[in-house]
Amino acid sequence: MRTRNSKISLRRSFLVAVGCLALGTASASAERISNKVAEFTGVDKITGRIISFDVYINETVQFGALQVTPRVCYSSPETEEPKTDTFVEVDEITLDRKIRRIFNGWMFAESPGLNAVEHPVYDVWLKTCKQESDVPAPEAPKTN
Repeated sequence: MRTRNSKISLRRSFLVAVGCLALGTASASAERISNKVAEFTGVDKITGRIISFDVYINETVQFGALQVTPRVCYSSPETEEPKTDTFVEVDEITLDRKIRRIFNGWMFAESPGLNAVEHPVYDVWLKTCKQESDVPAPEAPKTN
C-alpha cells in the first residue's frame, strides 16, 4: 500500500531524472570543438609591426624573441555563443641565448586583454582557432 509521502517521493525522483536528462542533452549540444590551428596576433612595440600568425597544436613558432606553443585550441559550435580559448606556453629567448618561460596558461579570443602576453617589446594574444591553415603543417617525425 502506497502512502501519500511515497507518491510525492516518486514524483520528485521522476522530476529529478527528467531534469538530469534535459541537462545532459543541453551539455552534449554545447561540446567544444578541438581545433588543429591557433591563430595569434602579435605586436612588435619597437617597429609598430602587427602580424597574425598560425601555429599548429604542439608546434612552436617564433615571433621576435618569443616562442609560442599552443597545446590545445577550443572553439564553440557555430550555433552557440562564440567562445574560443587556447592553452599556450610562451618562452623568451634572452640575450644570453637562454630560454625562459614567461607565460603558461589560457588565452581567450573574446577577452584578448585578459591573458595576453605583455612583454616589454612584444604583445601576443589569441585571435581564433581553426581546423585548417594556409601554412603547411609540420612534417611528422620520421621513424626507422
